[in-house]
Amino acid sequence: DTLFGAAFVGVAADHPLAADVAARNPAAAAFVDACRRGAVSEAEIETAEKLGFDTGLRVRHPFDPSVELPVWIANFILMDYGAGAIFGCPAHDQRDLEFARKYDLPVRPVVLPPGADPATFEVGDEAWTGSGVLFNSGFLDGLDIESAKAAAIARLEAEGAGQGATVFRLRDWGVSRQRAWGCPIPIIHCPACGVVPVPRDALPVAHPADIVFGKAGSALDRHPTWKHTSCPRCGGAAARETDTLDTFVDSSWYFARFTDVEAAEAIHKAAADYWLPVDQYIGGIEHAVLHLLYARFVTKALADAGQLSVREPFAGLFTQGMVTHETYRRQSGDWVEPGEVVIETEGRSRRARLAASGEPVVIGDPEKMSKSKKNTVPPGEIFEVYGVDAARLFVLSDSPPERDAQWSNAGVEGAWRFVNRVWGEFESQPAGPHAADPDHPGAEALRRATHRLTRAVTEAIETFRFNSGIARLYEFLNLLREHKAEGASEALLAERAEALSVFARLIAPFTPHLAEECWARIGGEGMVVFTPWPAFDEALTREAEVTLPVQVNGKRRWEIRAPAGAEPADVEKMVLDDPQTARRLEGLTIRKVIVVKDRIVNIVAAG
Repeated sequence: DTLFGAAFVGVAADHPLAADVAARNPAAAAFVDACRRGAVSEAEIETAEKLGFDTGLRVRHPFDPSVELPVWIANFILMDYGAGAIFGCPAHDQRDLEFARKYDLPVRPVVLPPGADPATFEVGDEAWTGSGVLFNSGFLDGLDIESAKAAAIARLEAEGAGQGATVFRLRDWGVSRQRAWGCPIPIIHCPACGVVPVPRDALPVAHPADIVFGKAGSALDRHPTWKHTSCPRCGGAAARETDTLDTFVDSSWYFARFTDVEAAEAIHKAAADYWLPVDQYIGGIEHAVLHLLYARFVTKALADAGQLSVREPFAGLFTQGMVTHETYRRQSGDWVEPGEVVIETEGRSRRARLAASGEPVVIGDPEKMSKSKKNTVPPGEIFEVYGVDAARLFVLSDSPPERDAQWSNAGVEGAWRFVNRVWGEFESQPAGPHAADPDHPGAEALRRATHRLTRAVTEAIETFRFNSGIARLYEFLNLLREHKAEGASEALLAERAEALSVFARLIAPFTPHLAEECWARIGGEGMVVFTPWPAFDEALTREAEVTLPVQVNGKRRWEIRAPAGAEPADVEKMVLDDPQTARRLEGLTIRKVIVVKDRIVNIVAAG
């Protein structure tokens, strides 16, 4: 369906085409070799930097032979995905978008989100992967995604360029692990009887209490007595299975057990019927790829066995990003911890050196924090300098939670300054009560801002846009500082007291320790964590005026300010009376004015 948005063709490093290019091009061979030594799992590839090598080959677009696409070898394409060759549509696939931005490839949107203007819609740093209708797509224009897929397949089949097929990406799941932790596999190996399951009355199989670690191989297999047992069938000497189950096996059904942990049976079906499915699942990218698949598989199997009524374990899924940090290497290639490095800046350039010796250090790209690359930051040191709340606030405010957050000391310092400014506002508020005056202009403005803040933070939390909610808290703090307590009237102090009460409750999910101190400072009863979440009045959240973009024949030209909720006829008159209209439409005749209430004005004009 997105073929008209194709910007390149990518092949896996193990693809025969890549091997053919590598055989004739040493640079290509080096890139292919680097890919083979890099990330191999889908979870690792998802978070790794997207890299490619332009083969110099070009292919014709199947729907438009006049368009040629470059062929790249790319490190994020696997041979076991399809045929190991894909077309990249950057506007509607995040990995393709990151690749296109890195190598300056075109980004052509072809799926228009609901309510978006085809004349102005663009893709920035985040690909649009939601629903919509096709545009910029020739014969597919106006179709929804599923209809467009069917139409594209039908055209390709008619032209003999391909055949539609449903592809299942199922593979065997190897569940055994050669390690002591994890659930022992309840199997006994008997020389006479073969593989024998442990009898039900002998379950669960317990680990030995005296496991010795520190050597290579399985600690259970090395144990002098644990694995030696008798066969449940013939009574002869036998050996226990010393492999344990992958921990993903346990986590693929624990949510069903958690519905009643006191039940004698593994799953209390009545309790599971009441509680399941889980309302919201939150996990990292490795969960979205692996654990989600396993949990769904096990849930369906349990449903087939009559243990569960649901066939899908989770009603909602949210995939969170990783915390990343720059990597640092010595000239020898050895990784260096951030705490050992001094960063020096000169204009836009940055250099790094070892603090102890002054040896130059190579600054690498930000990557997922890992012990192997030593790009971790000890949390204890951060907490000691800035506090736990500042660290939490920075990670939540840096980027949308589904995107990776890059750790920086400058970022956590900014969060620490915000924490201190918040405390300063609460400290400056004199004890009440204060005489309220709803007609006081400053008090009314602060009241409306408080209700707008409550609505914005509530919606941000409910939609997992924590960074957006925190940005509104920053803005509101600046407003509070404009309505400072010093020299304020009783009416303004009363409204400040209400605003601070709301503010303390709104920051509690992000900075819980600070919120409790602030709540106590203004005389709040009990703990803020047990205090009801603030409500907002819909009428008080509405702006008195709204900014309306004015388009001419679908292109944005200028803006006007209009009363919120103004009728289209009144807005049309305001636009026609605006001096900018005559100036910008000189030589044109207005055919029609379309006003979408509180949203946009579009003028249709002709020469």
